[in-house]
Amino acid sequence: MKAKARQYALAVWGAFDPIYYACSRLEYVEDTWNGFRSIFRVRVTKYKGREVVLSDGTKIQKNDLLLKIHLHNIRLTRELLHLNSEIKKGRYIYEQVKEGLPYIANYLRNHEQFSEIKGIIGITMLNKGCERLGFETFSIVNPFYKWFKTIAFIPMIVVSQLRFSS
Repeated sequence: MKAKARQYALAVWGAFDPIYYACSRLEYVEDTWNGFRSIFRVRVTKYKGREVVLSDGTKIQKNDLLLKIHLHNIRLTRELLHLNSEIKKGRYIYEQVKEGLPYIANYLRNHEQFSEIKGIIGITMLNKGCERLGFETFSIVNPFYKWFKTIAFIPMIVVSQLRFSS
C-alpha cells in the first residue's frame, strides 16, 4: 500500500513540476558541452528580507540582486529511492550539491547581471553541511513568510516520509 501511495505521490509531483518550473521562471544549471544538468535550478531575484552582513563583510540589503537556488526536489527524491539509509541519503544530497556548485559559479560568471549579483540565497530544511560548502545560514524572521515556507514544504515532507518509511 505504501509503495502505491509513494508511486502516486511521485507521479502527481512529477506532473506538477514542469508547471511549477514554467511559472517560477527557473533556469536549469547545466554544462552545455557535456549535457550535465546539476541538481540546481536558479533565477535572479531581488532580496526582500532583513539586512544581513556576511562573514566576509558583504552587506545584503532589500532589493539587492541575488541568485536564488532551488534544489530539483522531484529529481532528487527519485534518485534517493534506491538508498536505504539516512546517512547515505544525506551524503548523496551533500555530494550532489557540492558537485553542482562549480556549475553555479560558471552560471554566475556568464550571467549578464554578474557584476550586480551580490550573493546566492536558498531556503531549505536541509541545512546540515551548509557551512562546509561555503554557505552561511540565517533564520527567516518574518513570521508570515516563515509560515508560508513551512506550508509550502509540507508536500515534500509528506512524499519524503512515504519514501523513507519501509
